[in-house]
Amino acid sequence: MSGELWQLTAVEAVSLLKKKEVSPLELVEASAARITAVEPAVNALPTLCLDRARDHAKRLMAGEGREAAGEAGWLGGLPVSIKDLTDVAGVRTTYGSPLFADHVPARSHPVVERIERMGGIVMGKSNTPEFGAGGSTFNEVFGRTRNPWNTSLTCGGSTGGGAVSLATGEVFLAQGTDHGGSLRRPGTYCSVVGLRPSPGRVTRGTVNNLWSSLSVQGPMARTVADLALALDAMAGHCLHDPMTFDAPAVSFSAAVARPTAPRHVAFTADYNGHMAIDHDIREICTRMARRFEELGCIVEDASPDIGAIDEAFLNLRSQAFVVDRELQLAAHRDKIKPDIIWNTERGLQQSPSAVAWAERERAAFYRRVVAFFQTYDLLVTPGSPTAAFDVMLRHPETIAGKKPENYMAGSTVNSVITLTSCPAIAVPCGFDRHGRPVGLQLVGRPRGEAALLQAAALYEQLLGLERLLPIDPRPGTVPPSS
Repeated sequence: MSGELWQLTAVEAVSLLKKKEVSPLELVEASAARITAVEPAVNALPTLCLDRARDHAKRLMAGEGREAAGEAGWLGGLPVSIKDLTDVAGVRTTYGSPLFADHVPARSHPVVERIERMGGIVMGKSNTPEFGAGGSTFNEVFGRTRNPWNTSLTCGGSTGGGAVSLATGEVFLAQGTDHGGSLRRPGTYCSVVGLRPSPGRVTRGTVNNLWSSLSVQGPMARTVADLALALDAMAGHCLHDPMTFDAPAVSFSAAVARPTAPRHVAFTADYNGHMAIDHDIREICTRMARRFEELGCIVEDASPDIGAIDEAFLNLRSQAFVVDRELQLAAHRDKIKPDIIWNTERGLQQSPSAVAWAERERAAFYRRVVAFFQTYDLLVTPGSPTAAFDVMLRHPETIAGKKPENYMAGSTVNSVITLTSCPAIAVPCGFDRHGRPVGLQLVGRPRGEAALLQAAALYEQLLGLERLLPIDPRPGTVPPSS
């Protein structure tokens, strides 16, 4: 049986763990064997901690964690990956930067402490762009992570290594972060599910932008039920993060087990013409969004007015980069990639009025979104404006036939939603004519993760695409630009 364990869903594996029909150590060894088999082709988990994982498995088997075993989100010895932006005690953690190429933290990030307390076993660190900045996963420390559906293509970013570690069966759950789409875009490119939770749902712990809601921690998985399990393991109040709040009385897993379809679904291909989307992506997503009607939903073409929110996002993101990168840029400019330099200097050069305007624009947009959700239960958009592109590129060469203005242009369909603080999930919806995964972005009401996960679960059951995973890495060529 051990040779097939990596093919189980997380929910299935945890069920076997609870019944003691499989041990944590058996799962760790199955995960380690799968990593050995596929890692050379994809470079998803460049830093492994297998002995640490085995030791954790043995402690669980000896009775560690009994106090948490009855809690929602108990993982019981399930192998997981942790993004290389997030500290794991005693494990090399580089943040994808040459500045931290040899960094080994003494203490884990609070979200890792929570995952491990819930019985998650860390197998390794998943690859990320430098400091998580970028829609393609590569850095000067570990190189490029490749898409398992076609290893000539990018897996997206910035939680690209996490998405690939799931799609290939290396681990059962993945932790990641999302600022402008970093859990959603790799989910779309790799045909897995990635959730950007509401700010405060999951601790960010050690960040310097503690009062900013732009960047969040969250889970990725192969199925929506697995995603709910991961969110249960991660969610809750944390003293180290002033924005966090208590986990819900009814677990997300329980909500997904009894899903209710949304009544009124809004779909927009491009936010009323404000977004560049490749023709093939537009056509596939428009067609596949209509399939919500098969669940009894009313589906209408509708979108909140986004105004100039894309510019507001760049202003606020640039200000966040000043907080995070100003001192490093002053001391180590030659070791920082151009995209980060551009984003940080943009923040340093913009006026206080530009930041103030962005905050006013965001507040007005949020009020429009709240009004929009008085009519609609769910907003559906394309998960990305393009399909996965050449792994050697920093961003798509073109979007809808036009050259992107900056490296963030490929994530704008996601970053618009970041500024709403609404939860959003990437769900697979099919493939383009070149066999590249295509996905939808589902957006729920503020703090509405339970209803959002229910809608995603019903849509997943309708399509059945999750049954295609996990996969062996597939070589291929780069399709021509749309």
